[in-house]
Amino acid sequence: MNDLKRQIYDLIKRPHLTSLATITEDGKPWVRYMSAVGGEDFTIRMSTFVTSRKVQQIKNDPEVHLTCGCSGLDDFNSYLQIQGLAELSTSENERRAFWNDNLKTHFEGPNDPAYGIIIVRPYRIELWGTDPKPLVWEA
Repeated sequence: MNDLKRQIYDLIKRPHLTSLATITEDGKPWVRYMSAVGGEDFTIRMSTFVTSRKVQQIKNDPEVHLTCGCSGLDDFNSYLQIQGLAELSTSENERRAFWNDNLKTHFEGPNDPAYGIIIVRPYRIELWGTDPKPLVWEA
């Protein structure tokens, strides 16, 4: 893994607060906070209610944007801007692999029919740090 990939992975590999932007039915952006986890291949996963409006927005237009990497002004050293394509998964394997006890406040368990996983496959990631221009990874 090269240095840029390592830096990106270090920011997404643990659960983190992420802003997820989708496009509404009338073509407007809509942003909300999510808890996300990324893998070494940069695929990012988040839990959701399968009937949520973000799921419908993703079905209508899978283009999404995420911002993550800092948790506040004290932690503003570097962050990521991520463009990708999103989809909803309700597969048993995905739901079980993502399940953790923190989700018990929203879902009955990994087999809860209301529980799904949003999977984002990035095609462009910008790593912003102290330089005025980002480092860019593209698929």
